[in-house]
Amino acid sequence: MSRVRTRPTRDDTREALFEAAARVFEEDGIGGASIEAIAAAAGFTRGAFYSNFKSKDELIIAMLEDHVAQSIRRNMDILAQHDNLDDFIAALKTMDRSRQDPLGRSPLLHMEMILFVARAEKRRPELAKRLRARRRLVADIIEATSKSNGRNVNLNPPWIASVVLALEDGFRLHRLIDPETTPADSFLRAITDLRRRTGLAPA
Repeated sequence: MSRVRTRPTRDDTREALFEAAARVFEEDGIGGASIEAIAAAAGFTRGAFYSNFKSKDELIIAMLEDHVAQSIRRNMDILAQHDNLDDFIAALKTMDRSRQDPLGRSPLLHMEMILFVARAEKRRPELAKRLRARRRLVADIIEATSKSNGRNVNLNPPWIASVVLALEDGFRLHRLIDPETTPADSFLRAITDLRRRTGLAPA
């Protein structure tokens, strides 16, 4: 009789470390979080951490990379079902965040991690690579939804994508500073207003 494998896979271990790191970062702050605390929160030893990541910075980069990859898959899945911009935005609003990765569930932690990494100039090219991937995703969504709407408008999807992401990051920062006057849905509300001024939807 063959044994049932109980040892977690590498992917399982990384996912557990991502989840644990998010909790520790939110409790202790990114700078104050130790590798030992992250490993312990995940139920692993320090050695298990180092078998997956060389440092806390590498863990953070991996979490950001995983978040971007999951965001792309998630948004493309929604787009495959809703290629009308109104329907696409509505699906985003009702999306179950509990099933997302830790940074998808906590946009503020996502922003904090980006700022933490950006402090090290040598790490910025890695952030830039992920920013460009996000821009391409939004540009693809803009092109797909504009074609679906059948509106022959003069758009510059890459530029609009940059504007959209600047809005998203800006609202995240505003919510971090002043959550009382910056509702969680501020970004999507702004997009709903903006789309009427870009030719993507009727006024």
